Amino acid sequence: MIRNSLTIAAAAAIAAVGARAETPVFADVEPGAISEATMKEVTKTLSSDEFEGREPGTAGEEKTLDYLVEKLRDAGLQPGNDGSWFQDVPLVEITADNFEELRIGGPAADLRYRPRADWVGVTYREDRRIDLDDSEIVFVGFGINAPEKGWNDYAGVDMRGKTALILVNDPDYDSEELQGTFNGKAMTYYGRWTYKYEEAARQGAAAALIVHEDYPAAYGWNVVESSWTGPQAYAERGNGGADQTMVNGWVQKEVAEAILQAAGQDFLALSAAAKRPGFKPVALGLTASTGFDNSVRKFASKNVIGILPGSERPDEYVLHSAHWDHLGHCTPNAEGDDICNGAIDNATGTAALVALGEAHVKAGPTARTQVFLAVTAEESGLLGSEYYGATPVFPLDRTVGGLNMDALFLAGPAHDVTVVGGGKSTLDAYLDHALSDLGRVATPDSAPQAGYYYRSDHFSFAKRGVPMFYIDGGEDLLDGGRAAGEAYSAAYRENAYHGPDDEYDPAWDWSGVMQDLQLYYRLGRMLGETTDWPNWYEGDEFRAIRDESCAAEGGC
Repeated sequence: MIRNSLTIAAAAAIAAVGARAETPVFADVEPGAISEATMKEVTKTLSSDEFEGREPGTAGEEKTLDYLVEKLRDAGLQPGNDGSWFQDVPLVEITADNFEELRIGGPAADLRYRPRADWVGVTYREDRRIDLDDSEIVFVGFGINAPEKGWNDYAGVDMRGKTALILVNDPDYDSEELQGTFNGKAMTYYGRWTYKYEEAARQGAAAALIVHEDYPAAYGWNVVESSWTGPQAYAERGNGGADQTMVNGWVQKEVAEAILQAAGQDFLALSAAAKRPGFKPVALGLTASTGFDNSVRKFASKNVIGILPGSERPDEYVLHSAHWDHLGHCTPNAEGDDICNGAIDNATGTAALVALGEAHVKAGPTARTQVFLAVTAEESGLLGSEYYGATPVFPLDRTVGGLNMDALFLAGPAHDVTVVGGGKSTLDAYLDHALSDLGRVATPDSAPQAGYYYRSDHFSFAKRGVPMFYIDGGEDLLDGGRAAGEAYSAAYRENAYHGPDDEYDPAWDWSGVMQDLQLYYRLGRMLGETTDWPNWYEGDEFRAIRDESCAAEGGC
């Protein structure tokens, strides 16, 4: 898995904002007593066929929850939610069916596009029927409203009842540099599809259609088609999603080109204009229509929370997160196995919560409370962490920061680590210090435009202002170097990722994982002992919300 680097991105951030904030004083941290036996046992158990792939809302979830409570209790942790190990997470599953064509109409236009092949769409509304009728189409560039950057792609247009046609990624994604209004080729949150749908809804749009292109999206149409068809799960909203758009979807680039041509516009020319400051939305004089039926199922899942209360400042919190869920039953492999066991993704990360909890208990509490949060429904769109972020058990303005663990790297020990989202916050100083102590380095990023920082559970906390680490194992292996590490990553992606062959292997080399866990342990202890409150660098998209929360009475 290729991720963001600390080294390059941090340099860009420093150049943009000047010198870093004053480096905090770090407590000395002895190596943690982290159990490899615990890592093996928990990973093997959670990924066994008995747990049926740990899909939320199934018998596999019940087994998972029971087992996690047992292991967290045995580790010496305490229940984290007012005497309970659980936080209830109400979910809604919406399955669309009977899709109509996407019809584009106008004075001289009658275009029709097939569902799945040409366009995909879903709704976040808990409505049994969606009918989008003659909704005026407006090209809104990258669909970004970023006041801190002086950028508003919706300037001067009333989007109520209209359909937003939106470019994927953000305006400087094709830069060769890591500097620019939107961090150059390194994707910001404004480039993620999640943001684009959220902003379209805030603008009052009836529908939002993102134009798919392989490079700026960082995946092909096949990924869009498979991900945006079939059951879609969401964290339940009190209003049934009434404040969301009616339709959120994607269109093939060729479809967008034809729509703009029918409006007398040129796709390349408008795309180029959308990359420049001062872009104004373009009403196309065309309408969009479609419809589909929905079946709605409500069910509940659970986050699991264990804590080691702080010895001096127990109302300040250091967060460790990992998702316990996986895909359940899935497309069978050649041998007919249809259980997606999720051994690496993410029984390993969940096992790390238990093993780190054990190690922190053995070392004794830090000044601040250590929180170990196993979240549900990551595979459905970060839903468990999103629910926690929206309804936190521990106030986010008293959450110092933390780290997320997702799919640990089982290729063996490495000289480096890969750092997702380096150069965004003063957590960089903690990582620099810890890596120096351990004799390791951070790797460069080969695909920052993919925006991996916005694709795992830490993001649900980061976008609400909490500085979060997301660190993967390195690929510069002691045995075989970078070529061996890249080969391991490629083999996992091609042969096991999100498939039935992501299974526990007794022959795995755990030495690299144990090396990484010592880093995670050290970072947790450092955050737990310092009086510092990390923050995002000036100009980062999450800085304003952190400043606001820290300014509140009792915050930070």
